[in-house]
Amino acid sequence: WAAAFWLRRTCVSTGLPAIAFSRRNCLRRSRSLGYALSSRLVCWKNPRAEKMNLLLQRSVTLPDTGKFIMRYFAELSYQGTHYFGWQRQPGQISVQETLEQAFSTILGVPIAMTGCGRTDTGVHARQYFAHFDCEKALPEAFERRLNKFLPTDISIHLIIPVHAEAHARFDAYQRSYEYHLSFRKMPFEQNTCYWYGHAKRPDRHLVQSAAALLTAYAEFFPFCKSEGAAKTMHCELTRAAWIFDEEADQWVFHITANRFLRGMVRLIVGTCLNVGLGKTSLDEVRHALDTQTLLIKSQSAPPQGLFLTEVLYPFPFSKLK
Repeated sequence: WAAAFWLRRTCVSTGLPAIAFSRRNCLRRSRSLGYALSSRLVCWKNPRAEKMNLLLQRSVTLPDTGKFIMRYFAELSYQGTHYFGWQRQPGQISVQETLEQAFSTILGVPIAMTGCGRTDTGVHARQYFAHFDCEKALPEAFERRLNKFLPTDISIHLIIPVHAEAHARFDAYQRSYEYHLSFRKMPFEQNTCYWYGHAKRPDRHLVQSAAALLTAYAEFFPFCKSEGAAKTMHCELTRAAWIFDEEADQWVFHITANRFLRGMVRLIVGTCLNVGLGKTSLDEVRHALDTQTLLIKSQSAPPQGLFLTEVLYPFPFSKLK
């Protein structure tokens, strides 16, 4: 009772609508799920706050069977060097397949994971989310047992129950990537940073100018892989900028949007470098975006420098620090 009262009082004092945190709801969730929600939950203010409240209010049972089912979000990170991307691939090792095998083995039932997006072969994720459904209660110390079972290049940080309609991919409203490029050869970071070993360096001012063009547009056909199956090229970019670290002799490209097209970030990085080298002009990039046509010289940067760094949801759970 004290925990329920404290959680409800905290919500009211911080401005979060308390409808989803009534005394009955707080007690029911803390008893049935066994989670210390008061220490786990962090809320972000965003336009979808109303949906967040609805998601927290409802519980779900399977129709016809009467079995209780719970959907969970898993927060994880992985180094993608040894995987053929997130999604299952016939005859190849993927992050999704590796996770599903681990979850299914420990829980003793088949588990299917749905990720927040696809990452290509060799691409990494500092923060990634996936959801799964399970009809049985999660065992004690589940996260620790998973991490012991999983390979060292995949780590589970958090597993938290959400509403049965919450979706790791479709409910994400913002994603951020970083691309790491180094002009120094670093043997211990060869799988997590692109070593630019060419004699001629790109002009940093031109590289930054190419990135600055992007936020003025919302359609990105020139930066979509030709085999991509996207139904729309619309992406709402809120950031696209390079950070130059002279001391470390590294450049890092930061980009944030509501969604990304297949291969989009690596194509953008390659185009920025081409502009910096004089292979492509700013006018050519501007014309391609204005007319939504492909660039004459299109180049995709190598995958090892790319990281998915942040994914945001309207659901109030903690972010990976």
